[in-house]
Amino acid sequence: MLDSTIRDQFPQLASDLVYLDTAATALKPRCVADALYQFYTRDYGTVHRAIYPSAARSTESYEKVREQIREFLNADKASEIIFTKGTTEALNLIAYSFGDAFINAGDEIIISEMEHHANFVPWQQLCLRKKAHLKIIPADKNGELNLERFKELLTSRTKLVSIAHIANSTGLINPIEEIIEEAHAVGAAVVVDGAQSAAHFSVDVQKLDADFFVFSGHKAYGPTGIGVLYGKQRYLEEMPPFLFGGDMIKKVTAENTTFQEPPLKFEAGTPPIAQVIGLGRALEFLSEIGIEEISAHEMALCNEALKRFKQIEGFDLIGKGDKRAAIINFNIKGIHPLDLGTLLGAKNIALRTGHHCAQPALAHFNYEVSARISFGIYNTYADLDILFSALEEICLKLNLSAHC
Repeated sequence: MLDSTIRDQFPQLASDLVYLDTAATALKPRCVADALYQFYTRDYGTVHRAIYPSAARSTESYEKVREQIREFLNADKASEIIFTKGTTEALNLIAYSFGDAFINAGDEIIISEMEHHANFVPWQQLCLRKKAHLKIIPADKNGELNLERFKELLTSRTKLVSIAHIANSTGLINPIEEIIEEAHAVGAAVVVDGAQSAAHFSVDVQKLDADFFVFSGHKAYGPTGIGVLYGKQRYLEEMPPFLFGGDMIKKVTAENTTFQEPPLKFEAGTPPIAQVIGLGRALEFLSEIGIEEISAHEMALCNEALKRFKQIEGFDLIGKGDKRAAIINFNIKGIHPLDLGTLLGAKNIALRTGHHCAQPALAHFNYEVSARISFGIYNTYADLDILFSALEEICLKLNLSAHC
């Protein structure tokens, strides 16, 4: 287990909050807040546009984080790292730009039914615009993807496959290496939605051979409003800009405009400078602790929680596969998840309830809503004691003692 002093670095936990919603968004360590404060109060300046000292420092810090993320993902070039507002914008950027450059009528895009809406709807809408075909990999009763069916869906018209590294609806880790290998065999590009993996597992985009990999800063203990899109250089060079404006142009005349090379081609306007710097500090924080140590800590808590949940009669785990991350999505018979979330919230225990922006995934399990807990580096066994004590009390209040 990680050193318990790590929890002390998260000011929000001073209120005895039991925070079990890291898959939605991670709490922020003090060092990230300090980095933002220092930038805004001492080092603030715009980037790429001026030569006065604070602007030069801002530009240097901003581009230093790009290189830092290149190392974090083991990308080949810093120019393959694009800053976005988050995973959602990154996926939409690819859908728009890759779609404009490479998708034509009759082409095929493959996703799975376990995807977050952000990795479902952009491809659905692209196919509608381009008269392309959207194919969906089914999952089995445990939520694991049917790889044999996936192989059958692949054809010479398949241009792109977009899959979550870890499904936010089940916590299951998808066999992304095999998916990439099979997709590349028919010439298709692969997008990996790494929103749930980047801060919890070591990611090597070159080893994966992913064509695109995306994640959000706020799920990696960094600020909101910042995300990362990794793309292979050869695709980024052929893809048109997603947005137009300042800093992404070489020259503008009344007749024509020429654009910068990647990554600036995709970063129109004044970028989220402070958020980038904050993300850089968050990734330093994670690296100082160690991604492998973080993963082991979170999975130890997850496995213990699963043992305790299975002692509750009526507990239904959504996603029963063995290869999982530290996410538990569930229902308890007789307790509506929104009631559960409200009652736990009254005890300062935070978890996610609802459809988790994954309605097709929940429909696969014949649910409309569920409850979900997810672990971060600040969680402890004491959090589990508090959670399960509260669950027992709630069951008694709702006359469900037979289920608890």
